[in-house]
Amino acid sequence: MTLRIYHTSDLHDHRGFAPRLQALRQQKPGLLFDCGDALRGSQTVYYRNEPIVADLERAGYDAQALGNREFHYVFGLLAARARRMQHPLVCTNLIDLWKRPLPFVPQLDFVRDGWTVRVFALLVPQYPEGSVWERMLGWRFRDPRQTAREIAQSASSDTILVALSHLGLRADRELARAVPRVDLILGGHSHDTLTAPELVGDVPIVHAGPYGRCVSRTELERDTPRRARIARFDLVPLLD
Repeated sequence: MTLRIYHTSDLHDHRGFAPRLQALRQQKPGLLFDCGDALRGSQTVYYRNEPIVADLERAGYDAQALGNREFHYVFGLLAARARRMQHPLVCTNLIDLWKRPLPFVPQLDFVRDGWTVRVFALLVPQYPEGSVWERMLGWRFRDPRQTAREIAQSASSDTILVALSHLGLRADRELARAVPRVDLILGGHSHDTLTAPELVGDVPIVHAGPYGRCVSRTELERDTPRRARIARFDLVPLLD
């Protein structure tokens, strides 16, 4: 039995992809994730209306990583963005020093066809840990690789680990070298398009490119009882 995963990233309010994505998943069902930067806004710019949210919900995403376009330095504005989403926002290396209820989750577990999948997400740090900005804003950006190590150490041996990375391709390669326990890195932020997964050690890295032009479709199979490998991969066009 294989596990099928679809992924997009860096949509930047480019719409029109939802019907094709719906049709693909009806034909071949699978989990659907986005690696962040779907919105128009940014860390400092907030729009009350984000038109792409309707497309995201129509497509039926299972989860979305927090990109720097979903993040906002003002806690209340990030929370307002999260309330618009019908799917969970995920970020693992961002913590609130002021202990406010977070509008995102640090990780998600899915059980599909006998697979247990733990999904975690890594946001590119906006300032260093210990910065004066922490005291002003309450947000702390933890080191992505150390965060991933902790996730790997806490997961059971038969759990498949999928990273939704908003770090960029170069940092994804460093992540794969540093945390070889990760089974699959789905990436974004750097707007790279990989026509085939890039292997760093035993860790495959997938980048589907920006603007909703393509969706990645990755099918995993068991290589050993404790490890998955890619059985099939497609980069499927969504927009003409």
